[in-house]
Amino acid sequence: QVQLVESGGGLVQAGGSLRLSCAASGRTFSSYAMGWFRQAPGKEREFVAAISKYGRSTKHADSVKGRFTISRDNAKNTVSLQMNSLKPEDTAVYYCAASRREVVTITPIHSNDFDYWGQGTQVTVSS
Repeated sequence: QVQLVESGGGLVQAGGSLRLSCAASGRTFSSYAMGWFRQAPGKEREFVAAISKYGRSTKHADSVKGRFTISRDNAKNTVSLQMNSLKPEDTAVYYCAASRREVVTITPIHSNDFDYWGQGTQVTVSS
């Protein structure tokens, strides 16, 4: 089992940047592919980005491609999401998730492809 704790959310103006981090417990972090999802009020949780177990492959949603970048550091048990050129429509609670499956090979990626979830961190982008 793995426990996930997100950090780095906050309030930022449109065009600004934020970096989200997710710290994972346990000694088997590299056994999990990792992902980020987000959920805005009144909307379903949507896929943002995923990274393979050893970081060789990534996948980003079309809505964030070119603006967001997922990365991981297996030595530190962390996965990050660098978010640049933020837009008001990026406002949501962002969740970190872990999967035993190599989810970057799946199309499309759904939340039920993941086994463990963090509690979420709020990102608010003002116009």
